[in-house]
Amino acid sequence: MASKKKKSPWAVLVAIVAAFIVGNLTGTTAGVFGITFYSMYDLLGKLFIQALTLIVVPLVGSSIITGMARIGGDASFKRLGAKIIGFYVTTTLSAVIIGLLFVNIIRPGEGGSFHLQLEQVAATGAHETLAQHSSALTIGSLILSVIPSNIFDAIAQGEMLAIIFFSLLFGFALTKINAEKSQQLQSFFQGIFQTMIEITHFIMKFLPLGVFCLVAKVAATTGFESLASLGLFFICVIGGLAVFSLVVLPLLLKYVGKVSPKRHFRAVAPALITAFSTSSSSATLPITIDCVEKRAGVSNRICSLVVPLGTSLNMSGSALYEIVAALFVAQVYGVTVTLSSQIVFVLLALFTSMGVAGVPAASLVAVIVILKAFGLPIEGIGLFLAVDRILDMCRTTVNVLSDTCCAVLVAKSEGEKEILKTDTFSEVNG
Repeated sequence: MASKKKKSPWAVLVAIVAAFIVGNLTGTTAGVFGITFYSMYDLLGKLFIQALTLIVVPLVGSSIITGMARIGGDASFKRLGAKIIGFYVTTTLSAVIIGLLFVNIIRPGEGGSFHLQLEQVAATGAHETLAQHSSALTIGSLILSVIPSNIFDAIAQGEMLAIIFFSLLFGFALTKINAEKSQQLQSFFQGIFQTMIEITHFIMKFLPLGVFCLVAKVAATTGFESLASLGLFFICVIGGLAVFSLVVLPLLLKYVGKVSPKRHFRAVAPALITAFSTSSSSATLPITIDCVEKRAGVSNRICSLVVPLGTSLNMSGSALYEIVAALFVAQVYGVTVTLSSQIVFVLLALFTSMGVAGVPAASLVAVIVILKAFGLPIEGIGLFLAVDRILDMCRTTVNVLSDTCCAVLVAKSEGEKEILKTDTFSEVNG
């Protein structure tokens, strides 16, 4: 998901194409006045990444706190809330596991295309540090890192596991205190969240420049060879999204919801088309609600709750993308990720997809969170930015599809009878 507002993808696409051409032409040695173009790409790319990293902690923390407070604060919502969150976790976790299987089977980062990056990492000794960090992250150390002894120290160090846990706990506790004080704190964190979104909007104005520098750096280092591994990465993500959308969700609709998957796809088709074209589930929200309520037959009581909340919390496609992207970077840099560490990757992808949803380049921010948690170089996001735009469109479509499926499943669990009935759908299309 890229933005609340519809934005033209052409600037980013042009930047990507130009970066590959310019990066190949300049290489790592060409420059002016004794300054190489490569060093310029490196500096500006790092500035863009640091600007994104700057907002991660306050954005994730405020988003999770306000989301948890909303879930537990409304007494009428609590019973439905358990079902909604249950379906959200089920679909998102399924998507993450599918992504994990694809990236482990295809292993897109282990080709020969990024050998120069690997040589640079080995030369600096960073490879051993990253490998030690990854292997040292066991279940025991995970538990200790989740519950910090000092939350302010955890915030200062950017320990995302601890920040996510504390934010969940803080948001839940907000629902248990005096209503007036709870509302004041909720308004405070909502203000922080909205402010972070505005800062993100500003930073994303420089997205074409940031993408140009990051991609040009990769192109200058590896040339067009990098597109080979990007092809595997692209196939890995698209394959995972396809299996989740065309196999897992239809099976849930058919056997859990007892409805026709074909009718569901027909009913929500306008929302899916809009999501693909805008790359924004927030911008698609009005059309999604209209499709789910009027075309699929879900009641307003369920639809008005499940779909808007899903836009913030149920980001199945984004979560799948995050796990593939993070492990792709680990594979490129030669870091062996153990089974226990992969479990941590899964949990992080699950929570970060919920924590940073609804903001521009949400998946990019979430990938940075995961890379930082594992000590992987966040510059690694430059490796796959060349294909990120089209994948953004695809994962946003999957996010919206998952929201609509959850709305139908929750409505069926509440005993609603007129969902995806042939006569209801025909009348609407009349």
